[in-house]
Amino acid sequence: MKKLIIANLKMNTTPSEFKNYAMTIATKAKGSKNSIIVCPPYTHLGVAQEFLSSSKVAYGAQNMSAEESGSFTGEVSAKMVKDLGAEYVIVGHSDVRNKFKETDKTINKKIKTALANGLKVILCVGESLQTRESKQTQNFIRKQIDDDLKGIYENELESVIIAYEPVWAISTNKSSANKGITNKDISKMVEVIRKEIEIQFSTKASKKITVVYGGSVGLNNYKKILSNESIDGVLIGATSLDVDAFSVIARENY
Repeated sequence: MKKLIIANLKMNTTPSEFKNYAMTIATKAKGSKNSIIVCPPYTHLGVAQEFLSSSKVAYGAQNMSAEESGSFTGEVSAKMVKDLGAEYVIVGHSDVRNKFKETDKTINKKIKTALANGLKVILCVGESLQTRESKQTQNFIRKQIDDDLKGIYENELESVIIAYEPVWAISTNKSSANKGITNKDISKMVEVIRKEIEIQFSTKASKKITVVYGGSVGLNNYKKILSNESIDGVLIGATSLDVDAFSVIARENY
């Protein structure tokens, strides 16, 4: 079964280091039945364009400005990302939501800007440990989806991937209450996500929307997670920094 395997390198590696990464994954991805996306830092997108454009591996940015252009020093626009050949952009990642206090209103604007510029969106949603322990997870995720996708047309959902990344499952050593996520947990939340898409859009949209899981996916658990038929793939963080480890996951046939 074909899966979507996404690498989020976060703020790691230099452009020169990424050159070897890109060449390696381009070679090792050959023959894989899966769809593979690599999202490096902005500074690496030119390298990605050079070494991944003619390969099986697609690439995208990790974030972008909600604005089209203007006096926003230090920001990167959707048009800039698209001009470097990127197909995707990650929006609403927990790092950005939590560390930079990004709101759902801003995320919604980013999604609209990305789609208007021909980029496909990887929208991250997920709850904190506090939200989970207060048994508010489902309501929290529903609201994120409603706010983030407000004003989006149903046909635009073809260019949206939803990544469920429970924040509490990303660092499993921070709380004794956090013993890692189970496939039952994942299936339940995918069901919640699809149901909310059905409510806000249609049954057809709910069935077609691509949903992946992100949350400490590594060599020790990827087979178990990807055996879950309710999800369409995985968003990988730390493990994706090791191109050989990422290649193992990317080449697996499920």
